Amino acid sequence: MTIFNQHPLRVIVGMWLVWSVVIIGYQAVVDWRYQPNRPDRATAWTPNETARTSQRGKIYLLEPFMNRQVSWDSEYYLSIAIVGYDDPEIQTVDTDDGRTLAKNYAFFPLYPYFMRALAVPLNILGMNSIATTALAGVLISLVGTLAALFALYDLTREELGEDGALRTVFYLLIFPSAFFLAQVYTEGLFIGLAFGCLALINRRQLLWAGVLAALAVWTRSVGLALAVPLLIVWLRNTDWKGLQSDRTALLRAGSGLLAVTLPIAAYLIWRAALGEPFDQVQTIWFGRGILNWGGLEYGFNEINNAFTNRDNTQMMTYYVLEGLSVLLALVGCIAVARRYPFVALFSLAALFIIVTSGAPQSLIRYVLTLPALFIFLGRLGRNAVFDRGWVLVSVLLLAMQTALFSWDMWVA
Repeated sequence: MTIFNQHPLRVIVGMWLVWSVVIIGYQAVVDWRYQPNRPDRATAWTPNETARTSQRGKIYLLEPFMNRQVSWDSEYYLSIAIVGYDDPEIQTVDTDDGRTLAKNYAFFPLYPYFMRALAVPLNILGMNSIATTALAGVLISLVGTLAALFALYDLTREELGEDGALRTVFYLLIFPSAFFLAQVYTEGLFIGLAFGCLALINRRQLLWAGVLAALAVWTRSVGLALAVPLLIVWLRNTDWKGLQSDRTALLRAGSGLLAVTLPIAAYLIWRAALGEPFDQVQTIWFGRGILNWGGLEYGFNEINNAFTNRDNTQMMTYYVLEGLSVLLALVGCIAVARRYPFVALFSLAALFIIVTSGAPQSLIRYVLTLPALFIFLGRLGRNAVFDRGWVLVSVLLLAMQTALFSWDMWVA
């Protein structure tokens, strides 16, 4: 019998709706009640970015409407959605070949273009363009999150049962960085596409899975990792001996091959259109790239200094949470590999991209994209003591992280 004696999909919608209202409402209430002691010293560079006047001149971060759901990277998504990649209001980066590029080029196009499209009907509300587009961004994030909840439930229901699958969904909603799923950030849309792709792979609907994978690639770079499970499942489920004599098998194999190529083709299209300026801005300003060992070395030196001097508890706390999130995700990938091999393959590939792309920052946000982590937690939650303990720890950390983000402090 499912909880509340209701259909599980209605329970998911109910949890999602309550969670959405609570997260956004909490962000308002916490700002009304108290303010932090600025600046934030979570990293070596955050003190200069988190003073009371740090947002001055950033027009996309100053609009009062839904302002608590907008910070840091939200500026670039709003800018791309409203103006485009070459926005004079956005700070620029000087490249090695003498060009000047807006920081917008470090971000993928699908999420801000969806925001632009949804903002058109929302203009009926009569708000200015920044407020309208911010609302569009939050709505897209929330809808993507709901799709991810359905997909995660579908992936885990057979093993964990209805109550266990609902518990897994709930663990995603209360993860310490889950508030990003209700902000002007790409995580909500991305997990809706990526988890949906994996759920379709599990149902052997590879062509539609490939379509979602292609869209995920245009949302975040780790979407390319979805090609790995698509390829493995296609190779394992193709009737190679029957291709010459069975037309149905041939059509199924061709459809599966198309599914595998869709995310790769999407990546190549993006590379041709935006890949080169993306690399320039990511490397020069954000210090990120493929197998960026230099960025990792810098990050680990910063961590070493924080724990050696022990005079900056903010930095120590920040890096402990970052490290624990990666460790938990890695253990989760290994633990679920036998039962969910394609989910584990995607999660491991994405985790490898995440941890080798540069300095160890934003990791607790990036692991939201790894379904193996939440399946692992859902399994552990069958133990009542773990379930209560994890809910308590996770909700308290979620509250802390949400409040910090609402004040434009650095969380991830």
